[in-house]
Amino acid sequence: MHSYQLDLDEPVSGAHRDELHRRVYYLSESITGFRLVPGGPGGPGDDAVGAVVVTTDRPVDAEALGKKLRYVVDTEVLPQLRTQPKVLWRSPSPRTPRTDTFAGLLADGVVHESGPGQVALGAPALAALEALDGLLREIIQEEFGAREYRYPTLLPVSALHRSGYLSSFPQHLMFAARLEGDVDTYRAFAEEAGAREGGIGERVLHRCAPVDRALPPTMCYHTFDQFAGDTLPDENTVVTAKGGSFRHESRYHQTMERLADFTIRETVFLGTAEFVRGARDRFRLRATELVERLDLAGRCEVASDPFFAGAATAAQVSSQRLLELKHELHLDVGPGESISVGSFNLHEKHFGEAFGIKGPDGGTVYSACVGFGLERLTYALLCQYGWDVDDWPAPLKERCRDTPRASRGTR
Repeated sequence: MHSYQLDLDEPVSGAHRDELHRRVYYLSESITGFRLVPGGPGGPGDDAVGAVVVTTDRPVDAEALGKKLRYVVDTEVLPQLRTQPKVLWRSPSPRTPRTDTFAGLLADGVVHESGPGQVALGAPALAALEALDGLLREIIQEEFGAREYRYPTLLPVSALHRSGYLSSFPQHLMFAARLEGDVDTYRAFAEEAGAREGGIGERVLHRCAPVDRALPPTMCYHTFDQFAGDTLPDENTVVTAKGGSFRHESRYHQTMERLADFTIRETVFLGTAEFVRGARDRFRLRATELVERLDLAGRCEVASDPFFAGAATAAQVSSQRLLELKHELHLDVGPGESISVGSFNLHEKHFGEAFGIKGPDGGTVYSACVGFGLERLTYALLCQYGWDVDDWPAPLKERCRDTPRASRGTR
């Protein structure tokens, strides 16, 4: 291992500390760990950062790496407007999560780590995930009468291009590739793969066809692509879907909190500005009511997306927070620790314009979406209740009555 201290030209205040933290690993694949070094003239409790110490798996050009860090800080972190955290709702539950949940889940065989950012779920975690999704789906049908779809896994890259995802979140992109359709390519590849003890080697893209499919980062892009260029017959439309979603998390992946391969239940609202805003807020209210029914500890707050590597990154983050376009539901997973399990997002006309979706009056539709990471939601439940089904709250226990129990290591 190698260690380098990368000094900043200007300290990053405590208000921007999280924005800095969420970007460091994306500076270089060589970074295996980092810590933020206090520094600067911040006042008491400001927690300002004056440098970042990184560890790498190989020698690197520290000057070049420091230049990357300072560029990201100067263009994407410091220009963001400082806003005070705004909590919209806080759970009355006094429940305190345990501290060793993931280790216990692994030890009891409830989950299995398949690879970086990939976790397989067994009983009773899988039953909890399905039960939680069922409770969300009841809200979606009762409150909005949504049309449900099951989309294919792969998403056209053109949909991500139209949406702006390619330029806003390049750090998360995961593409699906295939070999060029030519017998010589197949033969050469097969011979090369057979000669390698470790498989196909690190690089195969030189033998691949143009990449026109990607792994979807979330479900809503399928919906927008589905209605691209359409004039909707109804003034307001609601669509829901559950499916696999994929985001490269670099080395930020951990336990079931941040996965590269996970499941989302997402609901998209298309229609008038009044309808989509009202629907977003109604869903948030129903979701917090569900959290209270399950007696889970958490909160809902104004948030922002992890825009990255774009000229307008700071402005996008600041605008999203100031206009309160994104709300996040956080649930506690440890003492002083919480994770976002759901988000409630207003898009204004962004996706309506990008995909050419019109309402029956010929005007561009507004949109909103609500998404829940089902593995995250399940993990929060397991952190707060353990994984003996008998200890779970009644709404879940009723749905998981015949689920095998795992009791060793639980509360």
